[in-house]
Amino acid sequence: MTTQGFALFDTAIGRCGLAWSQSGLIGVQLPEATPGAAWARLRKRFPDAVEADPPPEVEAAIDRIRDLLAGDRDDLADIVLDQDGQSAFNLRVYAIARAIPPGETSTYGQVARALGEPGAARAVGKALGENPWPIVVPCHRVLGSSGTLGGFSGSGGGETKARLLTIEKARTSAAPTLFDLEFSVAPPRGG
Repeated sequence: MTTQGFALFDTAIGRCGLAWSQSGLIGVQLPEATPGAAWARLRKRFPDAVEADPPPEVEAAIDRIRDLLAGDRDDLADIVLDQDGQSAFNLRVYAIARAIPPGETSTYGQVARALGEPGAARAVGKALGENPWPIVVPCHRVLGSSGTLGGFSGSGGGETKARLLTIEKARTSAAPTLFDLEFSVAPPRGG
């Protein structure tokens, strides 16, 4: 049997938690309404995990998550995950989501097309809704086709998703900004 542990830690957005096994992270817990609620949710999700001091690689992941939530554009794609029990489809979705850099977004449809399954946008949304590693697998960077936030399974739902995107300075709308528009400029009048 694999030994599992968990730890809570404070971040710029509240108390988060990580659970781990000998093979990598098994889950990330985003803040709840109270620190006690975050602890209870983590215990419910990972009943075999014991509260413990994190090993060095988990402590490093905690530091990087803290930095990301404080506004640093750290890419967490190299943090090792224990993917045991995940479906092959979900793992493919998570790999594509992990390739989206901080400050950038994609859509459910774009992820489905990257999978080679252009009609699977809803299945992508379902997979991201089951993501046990929010932030590390940045499901918050995947939006609806019109730039809408879409769903978010973490505590706080869409409000938390919007907050994470704001911290990363990501555009959340598909509408072009003034700087994206090209204007035709008439040549100067002869004088």
